[in-house]
Order: sequence, then structure tokens, then C-alpha cells
Amino acid sequence: MGRVQRFEIALSNSRVIYSPGEPLTGTVTVRLAGALPYKAIKVNCVGSCGVSSRVNETSWNVEEQYFSSTLSLADKGTLNAGEHSFPFQFLLPASAPSSFEGPFGKVIHQVRAVIDTPRFSKDYKCSKVFYILSALDLNEIPGIEQPNVVSTTKKFNYKLVKTGNLTLSVTSDLKGYIVGQVINLHTDIMNKSGKDTATVVASLVQKVAYKSKRSIYDLRTIAEVEGSAVKAWKHAEWKEQILVPALPQSLLQGCSLIHIDYYIQVSIKNPEVVVTLPIYIGNIAVNRERLNASSSVTENPSMLVPSAPPADEDIATGYHPIDDVSIPTKSHSQQQHTPFSYAPGLSFQGSQTESDSAGSSNHPTLCLSTGATVPYFAEGAVVPVSTAGSLILPPDYSTWGYPYEAPPSYEQSCSANSSISNGN
Repeated sequence: MGRVQRFEIALSNSRVIYSPGEPLTGTVTVRLAGALPYKAIKVNCVGSCGVSSRVNETSWNVEEQYFSSTLSLADKGTLNAGEHSFPFQFLLPASAPSSFEGPFGKVIHQVRAVIDTPRFSKDYKCSKVFYILSALDLNEIPGIEQPNVVSTTKKFNYKLVKTGNLTLSVTSDLKGYIVGQVINLHTDIMNKSGKDTATVVASLVQKVAYKSKRSIYDLRTIAEVEGSAVKAWKHAEWKEQILVPALPQSLLQGCSLIHIDYYIQVSIKNPEVVVTLPIYIGNIAVNRERLNASSSVTENPSMLVPSAPPADEDIATGYHPIDDVSIPTKSHSQQQHTPFSYAPGLSFQGSQTESDSAGSSNHPTLCLSTGATVPYFAEGAVVPVSTAGSLILPPDYSTWGYPYEAPPSYEQSCSANSSISNGN
């Protein structure tokens, strides 16, 4: 091993998790078997982000740096045999983004030390990765305590000459949640046709956008619940819950190359109809006082079911009564995790812990994988490889076939019409 038997960085109290604006302290330790001349011993604290267009690349197409500070621990001299310790301290910037690791990029923070030796001698280097977790307070998002409501109507043909209408309306109790909290979904389906629908599926979907030469969208289904089909001429109600598992928070504030969005997607494959509810995942829960104030104004918000024009079958055969039914849940595909944190015991003030992928000829294939999806513009055979980063990335999430295009952002969805009518 040579003269340098030990060269490492230790953070005070063995911490690995920090908040923006906190001091970071530690010690650089050197153990030598013999005397070592040096020009300088330095330690550097740096935070940066890199993005690539290929899965798990080691070189980045685009990079940005958030902070870099260097301290000189010792000037030119000679270290004698034995063990030497050099303390250091840095102040982390308040604007530093949270740590993140994904298949196409990462935000990484680390301390690096170097022993700069005289000419023709080998320099010695070591590094220590630490994590920054910036709190996302859901209470700072306007209207976060309000129910999320979206509705759409689909007109479709069946039995060659007959026409029907299907109205799908979905409400979630909030627009933002924390890990361990339950998303309460209320789905209302009005089947004005003589044809049974396919099963209804509700999914919690994560979208990570990587901004490289071309934007890449990594989509994965976090949790999925399937309800039964809706019979002909039925008005069905479906109430279900999705538990928010361990997930990175929304947005990734302070980083301009990676953006994280979450949304609830409820769909029926036949006839094909989809609605999307954008939501936030944070780590400081919505204040109960705001929830109580909101519920006093709108107690049990009613579903917004737009009226559809009468179907041709109604006109041809006369009035068809619509029966009200409640549909059961067929299956759950819920990732079971403990509430998300980067280290045991980590929490924020005010946080609350309540406890077949197929493409078409018109769209690139989204591969089923663990930890990654193939980018939309992928050319040739691409084999996704799961990344190492269990503290940050949710493991083993499957990829669903919807949507083929990137879903809208929260702001875009809010500005768009809540009700859309599509015809065949």
C-alpha cells in the first residue's frame, strides 16, 4: 500500500444528511508508514448535477455546479510517519438542491481531499458523498388543500352502428401529500351505452424530465389499483385509496436540469378514456387548520359530471334508465415502503406520517425495466440497467404503457380546460 496506509474523510457524528444552510464539519485523516513530503493538503466541498442521453452514463452531456469551496489544510512541508488529523468546516448554501440519482442524471454533493505531492510523485485523493434534503412545505403551494377534480366525456361506436357516451370524473381529496399519507380517490363513471366497459385503473405515476440536448422523460408507475368493469347503462361509483410510498419530493428546486412531477392517472382501455390529476409530493404535510377551513366551505365536494348529448341508441330505442352501482376493487399493485427518509430518524417539523408495457407503430416502445425506461427517441437496442441509489430512487417500479407523450406540468394542467370531449 506504500507510505499512505490510510487517507479518508469522516463527517462529524457520522452524519450523511444535511439541510441547505447548515454547517458541514468533519476531519481528514492520514496514516503514514513513512515520511511524506507534500506541496499542499486541500479539501473541497462541491455540489453539482450531470445529465446524459444514455442510461447510467459516467460522462455527462450537460452539467451545472451549485457550489464549490476549497480549504487549505496544510501548506508545503513533510508529514512524518504516524497518524495526522485535519479538521474542516463548510457552510452549505441555502439554495442547494436536494440530492437525487436517476438513470439519466444525478444531483450529487461530496467532500474531496487531495495530498498534492512534489513533481513526479503520486498525488493522493479521497472523497465522501453526503446528501442534502431540502424541505418542500406543501402549505406554501396555493390551493394545495383543495380537492383535485377532473372530468372528460368520450363518444364511441359499438356494434357497428350504435353510439354511446362514457363520462369519467375523478376527485382526489388534496393536491399534495407526504410519504406515508393516503390519497383518497373518488371515481364516477356514467356509461350511457349498451356495451360494458373494460376495467378501470388508477395509477400513481412519476415523471422525471432530464434536460440534455433533447429532453428525456423517465416515466414509471409507482402504484396501481384496478377496479371492475362498468355494465351497460350504469352509473358507477368507485372509492379507492393509494398509499404514497418512499419517493423523492416534487420539483427538485434549485436544479434546472432535472424536474420531478407526480400525477394520478385514471383510465379505461375500452372505450379508451384517460384523465390526469397533477399532485405534489412534499415532506411537510398540509396544515390541519387549512384542511378544516377548506372542508367547512366545501363539505364533500360533488363530482362534476358534464351532461352528454343523447346517444343515437337513446333516440332509436327510447329511454334507458341508468342504475346507480358501486364497483369493487379487483387488485392492488402497491409498493410497500416505510415513510421516505434519507437516514433513520430524519424528519421535518410539521411532517406527518399517516400511515404489460406495449408500444404502437406510431410511438416508440417503453421497455419494462427496474429503475429506468428507454427515452422516447431511443434508436436501436437499448437495455436499461437499474441504478445504485436505493436511498433516493424507488426500487423495482414497473412501467405502464400510458401515456406515450409526456404529461403536462401542474401549471399547464391548471390553465387547461378541466373537461375534454373526444370523438372517434
